[in-house]
Amino acid sequence: MLNIFDLHADIFKVLANPKRLEIIHLIRDRELSVSELEEMLDMRQANLSQHLMVLRENNLVKTRRDGQHIYYSLAYENILKASDLVREVLQERFKGQKNIIGLADGSIEDYLKEFKDPICGMMVSAKTAADSVRYEEKDYYFCARGCKMRFIGDPERYIGEKVG
Repeated sequence: MLNIFDLHADIFKVLANPKRLEIIHLIRDRELSVSELEEMLDMRQANLSQHLMVLRENNLVKTRRDGQHIYYSLAYENILKASDLVREVLQERFKGQKNIIGLADGSIEDYLKEFKDPICGMMVSAKTAADSVRYEEKDYYFCARGCKMRFIGDPERYIGEKVG
């Protein structure tokens, strides 16, 4: 007979990896292809495929094939609620600390306001952004590490281009 706490722990084990959490975070509002995830995460396909396999085997994501492309989306929207609740606990616990990447600081309005990731165009808020960068007195928010790293490499290329 299965125990609910064992099943609960199994899901937490799957999500106990920063990259898998980031994948869940990226597909929160839309499905993404493997190549899109690869670019956004700045991760090699072999490594990404391993993480996607774990998520798929545990029924946390679902796939859709379109020709040669495979698209991933969340199998259960409630996974987002759980992830967001943990993030809110972290916001409270570490409020005011400046050394934590991805931790929002400021008013609730700033926390919930949406921004366009200057690299991929995904809409993120301080609450949902994986990271942010302050450049020329302006804050830029990013969906994932790969987008942030591309911006840092050549910020002038992206300023004014896709920023909304």
